[in-house]
Amino acid sequence: MSDDAPTFDIPCRPERVYPRGGGVEYEGGTVFRLSPDPEVPERELATLVESVLDGDRYTYGDWFELPAPVYLVHDERHSTAFRVVIRSGSVEFHVLPETSAEALRGMYSRLSEAGECGWRVDCETTRPE
Repeated sequence: MSDDAPTFDIPCRPERVYPRGGGVEYEGGTVFRLSPDPEVPERELATLVESVLDGDRYTYGDWFELPAPVYLVHDERHSTAFRVVIRSGSVEFHVLPETSAEALRGMYSRLSEAGECGWRVDCETTRPE
C-alpha cells in the first residue's frame, strides 16, 4: 500500500440496540465511501468487489435482496466483519462495532490492485443520539 493510502481510522463505532420487537439495529457509526476515478458503472463495481471477495481471505454473502448489492463480509485474517454496499457509483465500507481498520485497509488495497481506477475515499460519521 502506498504512503498516501487512507488509514481507515474509525472515528465512531456504531452501538447495537435491541428493539423490543426483536432484531438488532445500529445507532451511529462510520461509513467509508470509495469513489472510483474515472467513474465506473455500478454493475462493474459489483463485479470488481465480488472478484476481490472471492479471494482466499474473505467469506461473504449477499442475502438481503435489496435494490443495491449489500455484502456482509468476514475478513478471516483479522477475524472481523463489515458491510460493503455498492450505491450511487461508489463502494461503501460500513463499520460494525468490532470492525478492524486493518481489515478495511486490506479490502481497499485489494480493490486498488484489482481495479483499473484510482479511488477517492471520504469518511462519514454519525454519532448515536
